[in-house]
Amino acid sequence: MNPVLSVVVPAFNEETEIARQLSDLQAVVQSLRVGAEIILVDDGSTDQTAQRAEECGIAVLRLGTNHGYGAALKKGIAAASGDWILITDADGTYPASEIPALFEHIGEADMVVGARTGVEVHIPLVRRPAKWLLRIYAICLTGQPIPDLNSGMRIMRKAAVEKFQGLLPDRFSFTSTITVAMISHGHKVIYVPISYYDRIGASKIRPADFPRFLILLTRTMLAIKPMRVLFPLGAVPILCGIAILQSGRKAADITIWGLGSLCLGLLIWSFGLIAARQSRLNRRDPG
Repeated sequence: MNPVLSVVVPAFNEETEIARQLSDLQAVVQSLRVGAEIILVDDGSTDQTAQRAEECGIAVLRLGTNHGYGAALKKGIAAASGDWILITDADGTYPASEIPALFEHIGEADMVVGARTGVEVHIPLVRRPAKWLLRIYAICLTGQPIPDLNSGMRIMRKAAVEKFQGLLPDRFSFTSTITVAMISHGHKVIYVPISYYDRIGASKIRPADFPRFLILLTRTMLAIKPMRVLFPLGAVPILCGIAILQSGRKAADITIWGLGSLCLGLLIWSFGLIAARQSRLNRRDPG
């Protein structure tokens, strides 16, 4: 009989605290009193991370080389047997004690996100502006409130996650992408406030990842609801064209610029409408 819950923990060079983290995780998962499994995905660690996990009696999926956070999660989810997938980090930031609060909501949604808005939250100041901008951008794209865009602790229905395998990236924007994809596709998402501790060791996220996050969020929305992106993008040249044509000037070059701007905006909208139709057809096609 398949377990109800599969816990997937991606890890890369986390030997210092991995045993304690997994011990806490085992105790909490056992307290849920449901069929469960824990899978540690060793993403090409060069230290003793995998060995420490095996000493704890945890199933370890070794990737051999470093593929990235998202790739590790996708490998772990593919290997999971449970109907529900819980992901969490191995760096000590997400307390295992928060898991029961998330688990009690799985009957109400397709994804339950541990929003880092709880009593004790330690997010480095240097990362807060970028996180805020990404969250606001995602809210504008989806039209839905998002308390935490990229929390690394969440429970997801496996069948729902598998629908977006082609969209999910191999790097750190996995969580941002699955949030936007789930919301945009009409899946119900619930946010539960949790605490978030200081990281043990150095973060593997770099400032250069920020533009990549923006691009991936845009790509995700273009694949699911393209007009959310292309409507405002096309509206800008259309409004500029109207303003130019109504300026009262008669010069031929002014008229050409105005008409060209209008045509550009209409062309963008046309592409958006075609893409939106194709997206709807793809969702209807079970293949």
